[in-house]
Amino acid sequence: LERAKMLKEEGNEFVKKGNHKKAVEKYSESLKLNKECATYTNRALCYLALKQYKEAAQDCTEALKLDPQNVKALYRRAQALKELKVSQEFLKGC
Repeated sequence: LERAKMLKEEGNEFVKKGNHKKAVEKYSESLKLNKECATYTNRALCYLALKQYKEAAQDCTEALKLDPQNVKALYRRAQALKELKVSQEFLKGC
């Protein structure tokens, strides 16, 4: 868990520097060790910045499995789905 936390913090530092690609790498490594809601939402933020909307939506869905009321995950998934122009019918199934 300590290693996962350290990798997440490294990812956070890359986000602050605007290096979203490197942050995704760190968050991905962290998630292999510990599935954490905040790490998924952080990686989703990076995917949004990189215009990788499908990946962002998937990360938010994973975060919501861990915490169904997570506002960041709900908001970021909505952003990603909007960019993907997902139909209202699909959204009803989410």
